[in-house]
Amino acid sequence: MSIKRIGIIGGGQLAWMMVDASKKLGIELIVQTPSKNDPAVSIAQATVLAAVDDPAATEFLSKECDVITFENEFVNIDALSLLETEGVCFRPRLAALSPLLDKYNQRCYLRDLGLRVPQFLALEKSADIESKIEYLGFPIVLKARRHGYDGQGTFIVHDSATLSTVVNKSNTQLLVEKFVPFTRELAIIAARSVNGEIVTYPVVETQQEQQVCRRVIAPADITPEQAAEINAIAHTILNSLQAVGIFGIELFITAEGKILINEIAPRTHNSGHFSLDACETSQFEQHLRAISGLPLTNTSLHCPSAVMVNLLGYENSHGDYSKQRQKLIDIPQAYLYWYGKTESRPRRKLGHITVLLEQQNRDVIESMIQTIESIWYPG
Repeated sequence: MSIKRIGIIGGGQLAWMMVDASKKLGIELIVQTPSKNDPAVSIAQATVLAAVDDPAATEFLSKECDVITFENEFVNIDALSLLETEGVCFRPRLAALSPLLDKYNQRCYLRDLGLRVPQFLALEKSADIESKIEYLGFPIVLKARRHGYDGQGTFIVHDSATLSTVVNKSNTQLLVEKFVPFTRELAIIAARSVNGEIVTYPVVETQQEQQVCRRVIAPADITPEQAAEINAIAHTILNSLQAVGIFGIELFITAEGKILINEIAPRTHNSGHFSLDACETSQFEQHLRAISGLPLTNTSLHCPSAVMVNLLGYENSHGDYSKQRQKLIDIPQAYLYWYGKTESRPRRKLGHITVLLEQQNRDVIESMIQTIESIWYPG
């Protein structure tokens, strides 16, 4: 069928950044999101103002579009399954999302595929917590099994006292995993079409602080063999899920060169924002192409290197940071995206900037990061 109207569950910046691609492809976007101030409301042809996990709103959305996709993982699979059985087309399909939304289930799924992941177990509030942790040894990482993002619901724990405090304060199920002494964090964006075609973007290095992505460097400085292994991982995951659309896969690389999967996001992803300006086809266009049944296209870089820096809030305010933004725009080969959020708070993603570089040189990359962050962050 010809796809002309796409519904998006979620109205944040990931949906907002689909606008240029949707215009290029002649596709209208309709957004289900709870607030009229959410970024994508300004670009949508129509908006369903409702919580993203409201199935009645999604049923209404389905009547206004040809296919529904997702901007986040805060969905109610059980409620949406009824709509799917009634003929509503979700891409990715719900069966592809189901193993991934709970992080413990996601770990089990990847392990059962024979892919390498950190040692892990489920953690309940029970008397055997200490014996379970003794099996892994400190430090460990605790993660909320559902609804964690941008560092929320993730804790690195170094001792029993801190463990008890975190577990006792938690009101959700937890995944616990052995801390991986990685040398770098990596990510790959991969897309799979309705016909099973897969394309991948260059592997990138991501730099996290307090479990929030601060920077992305494209391409990552890894060996061709490591890049091939990561590409194979992406193919295995997307084919196993029979996924349609863009997926972001985050990974660790250790000092020995061992690659482990950290997490999978079944949607466009922060680690792929560089593609808006550094690649022939952005991740956002590729996603719309995949879910619309269009051919997938070129993912290659059209510059030697690029650096993307997230512009994070560092205060509670309602400022628009216009002076900093103007200075950032003046950087040569810089592309700034401001998400239009009306409230700043620490670690909130307010925008991002990508700078295209003439060479893949670590000193040049580090210098550019320092320039950007000295402009953005006070003091």
